[in-house]
Amino acid sequence: MVYYVNILKSQRSGTYYKGISEDYRARFEAHNRGESTYTSLHMPWELIYVEEHATKKEALIREKKLKRCKADYFEWLRSQSSNLLNR
Repeated sequence: MVYYVNILKSQRSGTYYKGISEDYRARFEAHNRGESTYTSLHMPWELIYVEEHATKKEALIREKKLKRCKADYFEWLRSQSSNLLNR
């Protein structure tokens, strides 16, 4: 099974949300429907970064590392070739 790490940016507050899922598109849509308590407070969201991982463990480790990063790093990631949205 493939897992995705994704980063969302709130168009309202400018905050970033990092998460993992098996279907990043469906999860993104769920966030914009207000189906998550935290993210419902910052809607609407923009999907800015997605990367693929072979295992859930790898994705969780990457998500944990991203949670310590700052906004300028997320904006840099946005333009990188590792971003599935750029393919």
